[in-house]
Amino acid sequence: MANPTCPITHPDLLVTYPTPQILLVTINRPKQMNSVSTSMHAALDQIWTWYDSISSLRCGIITGAAPPSRPGKQPRRAFCAGADLKEWQNRNSSKKANQDSTGGFCGLSNRRGKKPVIAAVHGIAFGGGMETTINCDVVVAHKESVFSLPEAKRGVIAVAGGLPRLALTVGLQRATELALTGRILDAETAREWGLVNEVVEGDVVEAAIRWAGLVAGLSPDAVIATREGLRGTGWYGKMSEDSTKDVEVGVWQKLQEGENIKEGLKAFVEKRDVRWVDSKL
Repeated sequence: MANPTCPITHPDLLVTYPTPQILLVTINRPKQMNSVSTSMHAALDQIWTWYDSISSLRCGIITGAAPPSRPGKQPRRAFCAGADLKEWQNRNSSKKANQDSTGGFCGLSNRRGKKPVIAAVHGIAFGGGMETTINCDVVVAHKESVFSLPEAKRGVIAVAGGLPRLALTVGLQRATELALTGRILDAETAREWGLVNEVVEGDVVEAAIRWAGLVAGLSPDAVIATREGLRGTGWYGKMSEDSTKDVEVGVWQKLQEGENIKEGLKAFVEKRDVRWVDSKL
């Protein structure tokens, strides 16, 4: 199976395919600790929209590039240190309009989307970098990773969608502790608080690919429908009954008309391996 070719390009973003079913997006500004510029938000938003439209792709991953090693000194690594504050300051001084994407930071922090995205975090996930991870479906973090919302220390706020989602994930008091003190969480504490699924010591991208492989091995129709059901209540501001009804009359009906539900049930009855087809949802 040939990999699709992403039509969206940006000099600070790398798009690769660990497998034909997995999309890997790498923020490639290691010298700037993978901080994100305004143009990158728009490009990432377009990449995730494209990803949702490609039926052969079943799971996405976002990570940050590692800095080049230097003899005698290893630069500090970052998943994403947040916004490019130098650009932000210049934009604020010149009163230029904010051109961030409607999908939020990295096109993800406020993304609804259709398919799951996994965050592979190694190093600093501050500000918008943390907001991005909060809205990802799975977060895998290297043990050296740290998470923080330090915006108030710079006179700004985490406005890209992370604050309400953080409160839903960890509770109001813990969210307040993070957002109003700028506390830095280590990876293990973030896992205990429910912000991280797995903490690893080795290659975090390899671990994320393993997770993505688990997702890609399931019915792609069921993954899309299940994700919609998971995110409806609270995440999209709906009551649980309304969210369930929306799934029942929407994506569930489409799922029942597809081939994968028939294949899954047939494979179970025949006691054989299932052979999924690409989703048409």
